[in-house]
Amino acid sequence: MEIARVVSTRSTCLRRQVGAVLVKNRQILATGYNGVPRGIAHCDERGCLRDRLGIPSGERHELCRGLHAEQNAIIQAAYHGVAVNGAEIYVTLQPCVTCAKTLINAGIVAVYFCGVYPDALSMEMFEEAGTRLVQMG
Repeated sequence: MEIARVVSTRSTCLRRQVGAVLVKNRQILATGYNGVPRGIAHCDERGCLRDRLGIPSGERHELCRGLHAEQNAIIQAAYHGVAVNGAEIYVTLQPCVTCAKTLINAGIVAVYFCGVYPDALSMEMFEEAGTRLVQMG
């Protein structure tokens, strides 16, 4: 989890910094942090669209310029041709429902996370899919 915390420091999100590390057979496959797509101005340069619109945490994920750490870790693996099926992920914050669906379909078998995110549906979906969930301190 310490590596995920270090990865989170790369984030340029003004609301929170989140880091993720995909691991399989004790080997790091890819890392990700929340931030905007490649070639797009960062939120610390342009400001936060969600803050400007008064959107609370845990709602209207589509109204954000950034990607979540889990999404960026999976994208990074795909970009480099690294298979993630059967991997585990360490994330500094409980995944949202969008990331939960993505992780389930990517074949992630376990999610280790710190910090609670206001999204009960994500936890319900992980449990229904049989994804092992481990909340860490």
